[in-house]
Amino acid sequence: MTSTSTTSAVPPADTADILAVAREQVLDGGTGLSQEQVLAVLRLPDERLEELLALAHDVRMRWCGPEVEVEGIISLKTGGCPEDCHFCSQSGLFASPVRSAWIDIPSLVEAAKQTAKTGATEFCIVAAVRGPDKRLMSQVAAGIEAIRNEVDIQIACSLGMLSQEQVDELAAMGVHRYNHNLETARSHFPNVVTTHTWEERSDTLRMVREAGMEVCCGGILGMGETLEQRAEFAADLAELEPDEVPLNFLNPRPGTPFGDLEVLPAAEALKAVAAFRLALPRTILRFAGGREITLGDLGAEKGILGGINAVIVGNYLTTLGRPAEADLDLLDDLSMPIKALNDTL
Repeated sequence: MTSTSTTSAVPPADTADILAVAREQVLDGGTGLSQEQVLAVLRLPDERLEELLALAHDVRMRWCGPEVEVEGIISLKTGGCPEDCHFCSQSGLFASPVRSAWIDIPSLVEAAKQTAKTGATEFCIVAAVRGPDKRLMSQVAAGIEAIRNEVDIQIACSLGMLSQEQVDELAAMGVHRYNHNLETARSHFPNVVTTHTWEERSDTLRMVREAGMEVCCGGILGMGETLEQRAEFAADLAELEPDEVPLNFLNPRPGTPFGDLEVLPAAEALKAVAAFRLALPRTILRFAGGREITLGDLGAEKGILGGINAVIVGNYLTTLGRPAEADLDLLDDLSMPIKALNDTL
């Protein structure tokens, strides 16, 4: 896993070119950039973007290899969430168009089948809740059993904050990976969510790790955070040492408190992708929601050649993604092999 510490042999970011420092520290030494160093990367002028992306790609290839992990996601329970995450149209507290709905088990199995047909090795069951109640846990258990009977795929879950008992239940079900995003830097979190704390999310992640499940934890960029807070978030994640970091970009949703925020400029988003790779050289770094509106079709290629080594294919929870075929064709064009299922076990 990564470390944010630097060695005394590496000059500090303010006395040497940050990309030269990163080449020695991260590419050659495998040690992730510190918070201060990530900030220096985020402050690079746009004319150095291509150089930055090339270095991030070299780091990804050196410490992760060429394979790309493909994942599909499905919403088991949509809308009606009691939390006030300001980016989310599934909150029952906002006048957004998403309504509460459940998906049945046959539809869940069919979604897993279609996901597996793309070559994906991971299928994530998601629910818009503060945390799962008994009904939801029962539905998840039934869904996992039904999927296992018909589909050869790893199963992940994202069900909000968990109790220790629920963590143990999911581990016993054979859940491979659990997603629970910290969303943003600790210092910015109160501006994004007020109905629970950053620490409550962190507690769930600690229990997940201790139970032996893989930890998937990322967030959303472009929610009004400063560059300093973006660097802080990268350092937060490096300290957590997650197995996977999904990087989302805010797609402003009508009716939410963040519905009028501007979309993150493409160059700024790509700098962040590369900076997070340099902070997390060995981590699965996944393109997730918002990349289409933020980066467009060209951004998919630039991201995959700029540090990304995993993608979510198809649609997201409440927004449309790129067609799965477009991402798979791109990976083929770039000679990036899809990670095989037996490589994820």
